[in-house]
Amino acid sequence: MSDLEKFIHDRPTRTPILFKAALAHAQLETIHPFLDGNGRLGRLLITLLLCAEEKVLSKPLLYLSLYLKRNRDEYYERLQRCRTHGELEEWVQFFLEGVIDVATSATETTRRLLALIERDRQEIQTLGRAAASAARLHDLVVHEVVFRIPEAARRLETNEVTLGHAAANLETLGILRETTGRRRNKRYVYADYLAVIEEGTSER
Repeated sequence: MSDLEKFIHDRPTRTPILFKAALAHAQLETIHPFLDGNGRLGRLLITLLLCAEEKVLSKPLLYLSLYLKRNRDEYYERLQRCRTHGELEEWVQFFLEGVIDVATSATETTRRLLALIERDRQEIQTLGRAAASAARLHDLVVHEVVFRIPEAARRLETNEVTLGHAAANLETLGILRETTGRRRNKRYVYADYLAVIEEGTSER
């Protein structure tokens, strides 16, 4: 573990980040230092290296864990052959193919989300005088996705009645969906936005 820590911190020499993430993950899985949770920690290490250590990403946008799960058999085989046959190049190639796959998917998802947001903004303009408050709420739900009126009202520094009307207008347009069925303490979700995101986080 001490040697792994030094490697992560570029001692004695610097390693390109994607190679470092691939090799650090494989080495942690090989050391297997804990009774449970080694796989989760090993996958988290990839994200931490990309975001915290090297700051290649400002946010954890590359969901590599899903790629590894979808290709579980090859993933385990590549790791095992690292240990038994020293096939580091084959493991790194598999890892980098995963990065390409996930980055391509994330880019396409982002394009779809931007198109969705723009489409909905155009729809909101059809509300006339009510468009201003609905647009402010829409800007919030782009970031929050799921919300309740009281919390959203505090965030936007407006009253709950006004925000309730805005939410109702967005629901009428099909942009929001109320998920509780209650008269009070309703919870809304940006349904189409969430659906696009969930497509990229479920196993095929």
